[in-house]
Amino acid sequence: MRVPVVLAVAAVVVAVDQVTKVWAQSALADGVPRPVLGSFLQLRLLFNPGAAFSIGAGSTWIFTVVTAVAVVVLGWFAFRPSSSVQGVGLALLLGGAVTHLWDRLFRPPAFGRGHVVDFIDYNGWFVGNVADIALTVGAVLLVLSGLRKAE
Repeated sequence: MRVPVVLAVAAVVVAVDQVTKVWAQSALADGVPRPVLGSFLQLRLLFNPGAAFSIGAGSTWIFTVVTAVAVVVLGWFAFRPSSSVQGVGLALLLGGAVTHLWDRLFRPPAFGRGHVVDFIDYNGWFVGNVADIALTVGAVLLVLSGLRKAE
């Protein structure tokens, strides 16, 4: 997989994630959940200072540092994939990490301590965003890529 393809996939993730977050902040600012598939899938605006499930909400700066390191490491591996599936998986992970880093660096309340905009509510189990979907799909693709190599 060529570097321009990896960069394009990562850039699409960043762009779609950031555009949907801007939309969510304007359309969902009233705090009223919007059903998409009944209560199973709703749109509800939250600002997450922590990691998944708001874990570590008081340590936002640590997530900024960890995410910055992840972007560098993913960038290193994303430009050296051993297969197309692995390349797409790494590109999705890179895009998701970059957009979360962007949120941590440039969203309120302060530089390096910004909150991630979440708005897709999965039946009350957790609330995420487009970057979280890219991260999940990217991780699944890496596992599938690893399983194919093992065969």
